[in-house]
Amino acid sequence: MTDGKAAPAASPAQDARNLVMRIAAALVLAPLAIGAAYTGGWLWIMLATLAAVGLWVEWLMIVQAGQGRRTMSVGTIALVLAGLLVGLGRIEVSWLVLAVGLVAVALLATERRGWAVAGFCYAAAAQMASILVRHDAAMGFIALLFVLAVVWAADIGGYFAGRGIGGPKLWPAVSPKKTWAGALGGFLASLVVAAVVLAFDPNKGNPLLALKAVPLIAVGGALSIVSQFGDLFESAIKRRFGVKDSSHLIPGHGGLMDRLDGFVAAIVVAAVLGCLRDGADGIGRGLMVW
Repeated sequence: MTDGKAAPAASPAQDARNLVMRIAAALVLAPLAIGAAYTGGWLWIMLATLAAVGLWVEWLMIVQAGQGRRTMSVGTIALVLAGLLVGLGRIEVSWLVLAVGLVAVALLATERRGWAVAGFCYAAAAQMASILVRHDAAMGFIALLFVLAVVWAADIGGYFAGRGIGGPKLWPAVSPKKTWAGALGGFLASLVVAAVVLAFDPNKGNPLLALKAVPLIAVGGALSIVSQFGDLFESAIKRRFGVKDSSHLIPGHGGLMDRLDGFVAAIVVAAVLGCLRDGADGIGRGLMVW
């Protein structure tokens, strides 16, 4: 736990080193994520499942419920089995396994039960949303790439706008470094990314493209806002338990939750939106075709 004192400000040299580490990590991780997303199938399911397990474990460590090894093990087994079942085409059964896993976590958690249950829901939602968006054979890859690009644009635009412009803090009680300028910069960067996606649309000669552009750019902006709330949500949890980074897994980024907090929020909302518009088998199409 923290003692309530503010952390010392990072020196310019430390900021420069952190930026270099962030760029280096991104140059490695981004191509891996895009490659797995493009390949789809078992490769993407495995990556999404491993990420979900990592989120689950980090969540337990943050909320100081990691001492319950049985709770951690049962949740991990449920996530892995759910991923295997999706890969085998048994999506309905995978939901049942996750429901059983949720009950088991609730029964086995001996400390901070509510936080443990919330963490399992967080990891399972991230896993299934990531898999189901890509599962759409027609538009899964482009939809997943769209969400990734919007989240990355929000993160990058927010980082540089916040550092370069500064100004009033967005929510200092939760995240002392985030500014309104950074939030706006991330939002505008996401709108640009959404517009770029339209520029590569194969039907760009269609006179109805202008009508299509408005909702898709609006979706990009909405997902940007959602991703920033996801970032603030994770910051609030870490601040509640006096934790700086979810782990030290990724140089310059901290842990998986530090890196994926915005993506988790955005992909879950994207999956829900796509499902509402075109059903569970057409989530990508429901997200991208207007």
